[in-house]
Amino acid sequence: MQIWAGLGNPGPQYAMNRHNVGFMACDVIADAHGFGPVQKKFSGWAQEGRIGGEKVLLLKPATFMNESGRAVGEALRFYKLGPDALTVFHDELDLAPFKVKVKQGGGHAGHNGLRSIHQHVGDEYRRVRIGIGHPGHKDRVHGHVLGNYAKAEMDDLVDMLGAIGAEADWLAKDEAARFMSDIALRMQG
Repeated sequence: MQIWAGLGNPGPQYAMNRHNVGFMACDVIADAHGFGPVQKKFSGWAQEGRIGGEKVLLLKPATFMNESGRAVGEALRFYKLGPDALTVFHDELDLAPFKVKVKQGGGHAGHNGLRSIHQHVGDEYRRVRIGIGHPGHKDRVHGHVLGNYAKAEMDDLVDMLGAIGAEADWLAKDEAARFMSDIALRMQG
């Protein structure tokens, strides 16, 4: 069993925020792979399914970003899994918009969702970093992260999310390099 957690904030007012791209990724993966119905558990919304031969629990914490670790920790403890079974999808300021990179372990770079997960389960989990770009000055970060995607970005957003859903098999098989290269190829088209 793998647990794939998408980070975001609950509520319709946040639905299209850049900060919620982790939630968006979970929704697309669930649709692309025919996951079961959404269940309220682990302080969030969970869906079970299979990607390739792997059993995956998709989790969207309903705790608000800065408490994401609580929900993720609950799910890992319930299934008696360690952080090596966890993949977290999150927005990344230090990547160009719509770039997708996979990273194992490391710091939280000031991301409140990752900081919370570190407090609850440690830092040795896999991250799928989804680029949102940096607004240029640290004073503008908050508004950028909590800002909605612009109309002009919608085609790229849909293409990137579709690529994540379509290539998720590689991630489930622990072939991160292939996952990243196939997404990059799809985004060039």
